Formats: sequence, C-alpha cells, structure tokens
Amino acid sequence: MMMTITIWVDADACPKVIREILFRAAKRVERPLILVANHVIPVPNSPWISCRQVPQGFDVADNYIVQQVSEGDLVITSDIPLAAEVIDKGAGAISPRGEQFTANNIRPRLTMRDFMETLRASGEQVGGGPQALGDKDKMTFANALDRYLSKHG
Repeated sequence: MMMTITIWVDADACPKVIREILFRAAKRVERPLILVANHVIPVPNSPWISCRQVPQGFDVADNYIVQQVSEGDLVITSDIPLAAEVIDKGAGAISPRGEQFTANNIRPRLTMRDFMETLRASGEQVGGGPQALGDKDKMTFANALDRYLSKHG
C-alpha cells in the first residue's frame, strides 16, 4: 500500500507566487496541501487544498506542523529550526526558494542561523534580509517540488 503524502506549508511567510505553484501541484498529483497560518489565507476550492488557522504567537504554526507531520510528508518553509524538526520526524523540507533541506545539510544551516542570531543580539549589523523572489527562484522551487513529489508521491 502506498502512503499518501501531505504537503504542509508554513504559510505566514510563504510568498503568494509559491502558494500558487503549490495549489497547481496539489491538484495535479491529487495530494493534500495544508497551509498553516495565524491568519486566514484564501485557497482555491479544491478537495485537496485547505488552510488551518492557528492562534497568534511565537512558533504556534511551526509547532502545529511538527505535531501533525508524518514520515514522508513534505514541509514548505524557510524556517531552519522547523525544517530540522520535521526532518527528524522523517519528513522532507523545501524552502520557498527551492532549497532542499536534508539530514546532511540542516545541522550546519542551524548552526549558522544560531551564530547570526547571536551576532544580531549582540548589536552587530548583519546584512539585510533575503532578496526578492525572482523567476529563477520560482523555477528552482517548482523543480524541487516536482522531484520530491515524483520520488515520494
């Protein structure tokens, strides 16, 4: 029996253009897509797509995803600690820029994130945020999503 994977989206910070790619993919492969956010996010009318609104608060959406995710599921997030937690549970994780987080690359990323956070907390000025999502990022994301769904879906 083949297990059905669910695609979970850390939707509070997920760009609309990435959500639209996910909507099309969920319909195409007929897999559940669940957006988790602390506000209502409009989703297309589809038996495959839903939105779960969680209360406001630090990491509430992340904690919900970690509690619900199953082995083989896919989580879309740019949150490194969330990616690390779902990978520990046997799920996959891809950033909205198409970076696939794996057991092999998540620890160094977590270490770097913590280091940068420590620098910022000490008052250091550490670069700006990420650049705007470009066409290359959208293509990289769509390709990473297709690869994961082909392999696990």
